[in-house]
Amino acid sequence: MTKKFLPELLSPAGSKEAFMAAVDGGADAIYVGGTSFNARINAKNFTSEELSECVKLAHSYGVKVYVTLNTLLFDREKEGFLSCAENAATCGVDAFIVADMGAAELLRSHMPDMPLHASTQMSAHNAGAGIQLQKMGFSRLVPARELSFEDIKYLVDNNPLEVEIFTHGALCVSHSGQCLFSSMVGGRSGNRGLCAQPCRLPYCASSSSCPSQYPLSLKDLSLATHVTEILDSGVHSLKIEGRMKAPEYVHAVTGIWRRLLDEGRNASGEEMKKLADIFSRGGFTDGYFTKNINKKMLGIRSEADKSASMSAEKFTKINRKLPIDIDVDIHRDSPCRLKISFGDLMVSAEGDIPQTAINAPIDEDCVQKSMLKLGDTPFIVNKISISLDNGLMLPVSRLNSLRRSGIDKLLSELTTKQIPKFTNKFPAPPSKERKKQRIGRFLFPSQITDKAKKFFDKTFLPLERYDSSADGFVLPPVIFDSEKDAVMRLINSAIKNGATCAMVGNIGNIELVRDLGIDIFGDFRFNVTNSLSVAKLNSIGVTNVTLSPELTLPQTRDISGDCATVVYGRIPLMTLEKCIIRDTHGCEACEKFSREQENGNMRFAQIKDRRGFIFPVAREWQHRNVIYNSMPTCMSDKPDELSKANVTNQVFMFTTETPQQVDQVIHAYIKKIPLEGSTRRI
Repeated sequence: MTKKFLPELLSPAGSKEAFMAAVDGGADAIYVGGTSFNARINAKNFTSEELSECVKLAHSYGVKVYVTLNTLLFDREKEGFLSCAENAATCGVDAFIVADMGAAELLRSHMPDMPLHASTQMSAHNAGAGIQLQKMGFSRLVPARELSFEDIKYLVDNNPLEVEIFTHGALCVSHSGQCLFSSMVGGRSGNRGLCAQPCRLPYCASSSSCPSQYPLSLKDLSLATHVTEILDSGVHSLKIEGRMKAPEYVHAVTGIWRRLLDEGRNASGEEMKKLADIFSRGGFTDGYFTKNINKKMLGIRSEADKSASMSAEKFTKINRKLPIDIDVDIHRDSPCRLKISFGDLMVSAEGDIPQTAINAPIDEDCVQKSMLKLGDTPFIVNKISISLDNGLMLPVSRLNSLRRSGIDKLLSELTTKQIPKFTNKFPAPPSKERKKQRIGRFLFPSQITDKAKKFFDKTFLPLERYDSSADGFVLPPVIFDSEKDAVMRLINSAIKNGATCAMVGNIGNIELVRDLGIDIFGDFRFNVTNSLSVAKLNSIGVTNVTLSPELTLPQTRDISGDCATVVYGRIPLMTLEKCIIRDTHGCEACEKFSREQENGNMRFAQIKDRRGFIFPVAREWQHRNVIYNSMPTCMSDKPDELSKANVTNQVFMFTTETPQQVDQVIHAYIKKIPLEGSTRRI
């Protein structure tokens, strides 16, 4: 009978103690961060010395180690980034988890043999992403946590890469890699490992007094009641979130998931309670996986939750043992021999030639006692076979030496890893230069005024609202495989209606417009913060790449290539799979707001934070929501600063503005005067 494939169990570790807890809990692989360039920079993380020690420990247990290099990279950081990567590679890590396209190009050029995993921060969520990421040198992708079981299954079957899914732990309410809330509002970038978690704070639905509502705080994810479905899906790796968590959390959650996988079953009610007691926010959710996306997904960390977590059993040391099979041959006139088998691995050792016994020959019991003395090694004997001639003498010390020699060889085989070769090759910089042009992005056709048509070189509308008043359309930031056919119908309709260009913001959506004979512009959602990312996108047909709004003007100046900068507009802060308009304003509000906006009345749903700032919320493609910043970025009176930063290719984003307000913005930029009201600077 063929043994059923078991996916890898991948556990988090933000400290050496948590790392040991993951090993003992039964992880097949552990993901960790170094002291820089990782998305949990506030975890304790690992120095080079600690990483080297932990990698050796993990490999002795047959456990792989992946290092997260999953933050956005600035041009001035390339040298430090490579140094960090080289140190980790020298420690013997098994793969890098990467979120930045430019960083991936740098790694692939400099150490081509090192496996690369595409972080969930890359916002991959469809089969097209897997196809493109394979061309970029990736071997695995971690898709968006918003995928349903059906979309996960389709992704596994129709993309060339291994698929790793999150199965337990905290959930971001925004699509990963698409959240700028912490960065724009609090100056702490989630894409740089410094998220301040604004989603866990209270908000209310209007400008009136706020009750304590938490419309952005999701319960933690747990798919422990769906293990059998996950096993049938064919995913390669199951990921537990929690590099900021204590060793006790890592140990307990890993242990339960290890048992469920080994036994091929779903969690019991008792096991779900234990998982909740370890850590939860009012229980768990499986809403995305089951397509039950509703208000029941919301939750906060209560005092009862905190109290339950305090009772978790303390983790102290590794007790895990790996079963090995031992064969011992002791025969007259030949050296004694030992074979040790561990899975598919087998090592052998040779000892002394036994002597003829005078009065006390060794027996099988003596040999067995010696072989079972494995002490602090990671191993325990599963089966032992002894072939022994009668009447022989061999000192116990020599038997012990034979055993130690065999165990040392086994450990050496497990822990010795080929260090990847480092080359002196580096990816080519961008070959094209920045254009001098203005690009206008509008939410509604009514916003494209006569003045706008004269002011902008290119105009764009959302795909679902495209008409001939614009030059091109903006693809939705999220297009699941189950939505692809509906999107293609809209794309074909737009092209028949005169569209000559498309703006794309996801690596998986490029293929939808690549062969249609139209220009492909890069949206800010690619999170481009360096020249190598610009060059990569340019090389695959994406021109005029809009840079990340998180960049400062000096950082923008550093970047070369065919790129643009957002100089005006409310920056989208979150892309939500769940409809918070429905949650905060009622079931009919979403359709009502959409109708009023289409009719030219720019009324938007709103949420207000504790400080009184109001954030517009709009529906974007189907049921999804986008939260926009409380104030627009505006540089109308700062032309000299823009010029010094070489910001000649400028993007304007219009969302809540009426046609009259659109014209006022254009007037301010023409006259180089400030815009009335509160604004944000680059």
